[in-house]
Amino acid sequence: MSKPARTPRLARAVAAALLSYTAAVPAAAAAVCAPGGTRGEELLAALQHGLRPSVLQPGEALPAWSLRQRMVQLHVPGVAVAVIVDGKVAAAAGYGVLQAGGESRVDADTLFNVGSISKIATAAISLRLVAQGKLELDRDVNSYLKSWQIPPAAAAGAGKVSLRMLLSHTAGLNVHGFPDFLPGEAVPTTLQSLDGKAPARNEPVRLQRPPGLLGDYSGGGTLVEQLLIEDVSGQALEQVARRELAAALKLSRSTFASPLPADTLNVAKAHDRDGRPEALPRGWQTFPQQAPAGWWTTARELGEFTAALIRSYQGRSDYLPQPLALQMMSEVAPSWHGLGPRLDGAGSTRVFHHGGSNDSYHAWMEGYPHSGAGFVILTNSDSGARLRGEIRNALSDAIGCGVNPPVHSIALDPVAAGIAGFAGRYRLERDFPLDQRRALTDFFDVDELEIRHSAGTLSVSIPDETGKLLALGPTRFIAPSVFATQYEFHRDAFGKVRAVTVEHVAGRAYYRRVQDASAP
Repeated sequence: MSKPARTPRLARAVAAALLSYTAAVPAAAAAVCAPGGTRGEELLAALQHGLRPSVLQPGEALPAWSLRQRMVQLHVPGVAVAVIVDGKVAAAAGYGVLQAGGESRVDADTLFNVGSISKIATAAISLRLVAQGKLELDRDVNSYLKSWQIPPAAAAGAGKVSLRMLLSHTAGLNVHGFPDFLPGEAVPTTLQSLDGKAPARNEPVRLQRPPGLLGDYSGGGTLVEQLLIEDVSGQALEQVARRELAAALKLSRSTFASPLPADTLNVAKAHDRDGRPEALPRGWQTFPQQAPAGWWTTARELGEFTAALIRSYQGRSDYLPQPLALQMMSEVAPSWHGLGPRLDGAGSTRVFHHGGSNDSYHAWMEGYPHSGAGFVILTNSDSGARLRGEIRNALSDAIGCGVNPPVHSIALDPVAAGIAGFAGRYRLERDFPLDQRRALTDFFDVDELEIRHSAGTLSVSIPDETGKLLALGPTRFIAPSVFATQYEFHRDAFGKVRAVTVEHVAGRAYYRRVQDASAP
């Protein structure tokens, strides 16, 4: 049941997205959220001086970067942002240009691809169909599918896949994400993508484990959801989205069109990590797997969508019935996800969020369902993943709910702390409850890890990832480059280090020591 290794590009994107969530704090310790009277312009002002990393080196002061400064340094030509106050879009703005070297400016109505945020839009469409009685959350989706069926698999047993499982990434399906396609390249149909047939460039979407067993992020599962919507409605996803998303929320520019027509105006063009235009001559890629990654929207309209989800949760909107909105914003064990969004925190620190990362577009959405605050971020460069996190830090600081404070690492005397004794191999305790492992069952599903010591420094090594550990205390460390995971080493009453707990926000996994570094 092992998962295929992520590509380096995908690993970078995942790590950048997860790095924003290193230190969610309990509600009792959180600051009071910005009052409802806070103006959107006040939140946007944080972009003039408030960008920062998530983890600071020992003694490092907050840098107070400006957005425009970091756009230049990180080679991101265009950015758009919207902020939400009291469940309404309070301000939206664009920064930079549509294409490097050009003069056309990005504004709040510029179209960007939003990658995997498409999954949240698709989830909302599915839940609208549930509300209309056209779909059921817990019925076998094969009973709805007409043009294709999820094939049985020995590894999956006799379990059935439900819509709730597809939405929460607990269906046991594979294919984490799909590649982009350049202008002029042949693109696959949905059925070709599901079966991994050319011109698709992904493996077939198949069950890898019993449905409902654990959380494992699957763009393949969202593609099954797309086919479910289309088979039940008798219409293409783009047509259903016009009714259940665009018309319902008055979103005039947002679209699942694939490919986006070449004559579309006011589109943020694609750029590589050095800020050079890509996907020429048109200027943007095609995303044929629409539900997982093919939604085009603007900062203003993604903000309106996020605000509608907040108001539905609060019972102030009929976009989604409140009971369904509450289910959407509740974790489906053992996943990090509810019915679409990822979820963290409690009380005033409760947030739903999701990132989106394709080759040249990196986006973010986040909502605070109790206070009604939130924001969205759109970028048009492969370097946008890092910038997105820094913008997210500035806006969450300005909102003031205490959700994402900076993590201050400390200077630690390695000899006095005895950190050389932490080195060794550690094996996952499989009996540790999956519900406690949460998101770690997905991006950190490794049976064994190694802690290495060299020249007074620790690092963690897992398959495909190795990163330096920064001290947060004598026995607690953080690995910023390894999904921002934290490590608490356990020394027993005999002075021996016997285990390490790996943590990511509320997720925990227990690894028992199996070999000292000095052992043969």
